[in-house]
Amino acid sequence: MKLHVLRVSEHAADARDGAVLSEEERARCVAFVQEADRDRYRVAHTALRRELAALLGTDPAAVPLTREACPLCGGPHGRPAVPGNPVHFSLSHAGDVVLLAFDDAPVGVDVEAHPTAATVAQTVRALHPRERAEIGRLPSADRPAAFARCWTRKEAYLKGTGTGLGEDPSVTYVGSLAVPAEIPGWTLTDVEVPDGYAAAAAVAVPRPVDPHTP
Repeated sequence: MKLHVLRVSEHAADARDGAVLSEEERARCVAFVQEADRDRYRVAHTALRRELAALLGTDPAAVPLTREACPLCGGPHGRPAVPGNPVHFSLSHAGDVVLLAFDDAPVGVDVEAHPTAATVAQTVRALHPRERAEIGRLPSADRPAAFARCWTRKEAYLKGTGTGLGEDPSVTYVGSLAVPAEIPGWTLTDVEVPDGYAAAAAVAVPRPVDPHTP
């Protein structure tokens, strides 16, 4: 798996013209009210297109992007993809951080700023019962980081499967402690990002080929 961690503040000027973005991406970008949100979007999607172009041997503006079918409902809002190409990728951004991942197997990433203690208290109930118990046993000061660690693992895994939050966050246990939980068929890892953020990546583990299967 190839990972890129970018600081928006370091790349905003270079991406501000939006030259490689599609018409749809430009429309989404200008819809943001805050310039900081527009910068974050441009940096993330410019970096994505440039990396995909390097992998595919084409121009960044020419990379065709689509969505796979959702594995839950069949709608066109599953994993992002390049039609007819085996490269898998995922993108996430929060605050001043952009995270990108590329692999030859389904992959998902997520990055989040540490939430406030009040946000943790309001949203922790959405997690798996074991995760709620783990966070509840921590000192109050440690809960925001643990929650962010847990949530990014969960989002990364759900992006990798393509279901997103179509699967209730309380279903799959990913853990909030120092080491991610083991999920059958997936490798889940924490990603090093700047202080005040948490990030994770999930990649599908290739299934062994059965030599007796025709």
